[in-house]
Amino acid sequence: MPKTYQRIVLASRPSGWVTEENFRLEQAAIPEPGPGELLIRVRYLSLDPYMRGRMEETKSYAEAQPLDATMQGGGVGVVEASDNKNFAPGDVVVGTLGWQEYCVTDGKDLVKVDPNLVPLSTYLGPVGMPGVTAWYGVNEICRPEEGETLLVSAASGAVGSVVGQLAKARGCRVIGIAGGPAKCSYVVDELGFNACLDHRQHGDTRALAQALAKVAADGVDCVFENVGGKCLDAALARVNPFARVALCGLIAGYNGEDIALQNVRALLVMRVKLQGFIVSDRMDLWPPALAELGKAVATGTIKYRETIAEGLEAAPGAFIGLLKGENFGKQLVKLS
Repeated sequence: MPKTYQRIVLASRPSGWVTEENFRLEQAAIPEPGPGELLIRVRYLSLDPYMRGRMEETKSYAEAQPLDATMQGGGVGVVEASDNKNFAPGDVVVGTLGWQEYCVTDGKDLVKVDPNLVPLSTYLGPVGMPGVTAWYGVNEICRPEEGETLLVSAASGAVGSVVGQLAKARGCRVIGIAGGPAKCSYVVDELGFNACLDHRQHGDTRALAQALAKVAADGVDCVFENVGGKCLDAALARVNPFARVALCGLIAGYNGEDIALQNVRALLVMRVKLQGFIVSDRMDLWPPALAELGKAVATGTIKYRETIAEGLEAAPGAFIGLLKGENFGKQLVKLS
């Protein structure tokens, strides 16, 4: 057991794009767990787009990330020492562990996981928060029926890839939107989507909507929206009556950009149901979702891809790359 560990804190709030100067790498003494606490060695960190919003001091569903405090985020790790009757050394756990090599916690938000069921990293991806987000949006909001068409943006990402595979399993026609030919090929050839549009090849809403019309001649019944901007606007131009939109993310506006919509009229004339959601709103749905997702990943029914950065010091750069769409699949940081 080393005597010190590294952590990354938020040094300043970004203005526009996040930079590496917004973070600071620190070294601290490893604390001893107190009564009811446990010490965890972190194995993988989860990097997710929602973290960008928490770096701002704005009203939201969660408190802003404090300055000069360890960056918060999900992780999977191994219990090293415990004074908590619910956890023993060697237990593998998932929870809010933060951007750090070691973590002391009271264990209230931790979940034990089976390291023999699926790879540890997947507990932060398809068998974790991203997977449950996809499951929730598909089953509770979109509710697609066999034969309907579902459109999902950021289709090759940790959430979008699972959305499409869940919808395909329910007998839907699935169309993705992704950035670049490699991601679009992966979505169609490996994940089994019916089609995928490269948003980089279509410069504005009209061009993207025209491309969508060619692959969704009968319109779109369900939209799982991760991006917003022209992706959502183009989708609204093609929605069918009584379409459902699960609004999961608005990456297009995470740096403070305006998110204008031209096709708002479709919400009314097509009687569209649009619902924003946060996956933590319904913790009661996590057990059935994780049971289904774990089995699907273990059997290969749900496929996934990961981008893994090595070492804690790589986290800021990997996070910036995530916001710019440079990752392929789930973005993780692996710690030694």
